Amino acid sequence: MSKASEIKNGNILRFNGELVQVEEFIHRTPGNLRAFYQARMRNVKSGKLVEYRFRTDEDVTIARVETSDYQYLYEDGDDMVVMDNATYEQFNVPKFLFGNAVKFLKEGVNVIIAFESDEPIMAQAPASVELEITYSEPAVKGDTSSGALKSATLETGAEIKVPLFINQGEKVKVDTTTGAYIERVKG
Repeated sequence: MSKASEIKNGNILRFNGELVQVEEFIHRTPGNLRAFYQARMRNVKSGKLVEYRFRTDEDVTIARVETSDYQYLYEDGDDMVVMDNATYEQFNVPKFLFGNAVKFLKEGVNVIIAFESDEPIMAQAPASVELEITYSEPAVKGDTSSGALKSATLETGAEIKVPLFINQGEKVKVDTTTGAYIERVKG
């Protein structure tokens, strides 16, 4: 057990039986009242925001979280199988931990996974990935309006919007959080 005064931004706490990550932690000392800590925390599993006031001497449980680099190997039902780059040990990580980025993950890409006592609690995909376009409509001649986009299917099966000059077989860089086209990859 730790005291509330030991909490820092980014810590993972066991709060009301759930794991939460501290996003904002402010010490407040109102005029004639006792000092307290105002915390804004996000539930690790559901993503819900929780606000709470901790007394300065309140007992809290700071979870021991280990974060490491893993390589994504393959999909297995509702899980993604990843391998520890140091020990070559394999783990199943639920797809929902990756959020929207899961549809842009290709075998062999490196991801970051956080474990709390052998249970995966957070997964982070790289900020951007390079993927090949497996299908896109040919550009219509004369359609040169600036910023015109067309649909394209990536090698992972995800669909994104790309500029008209991008063709099937080319590689593009994609933002994994928004699914937006960033740039064409040369070579």
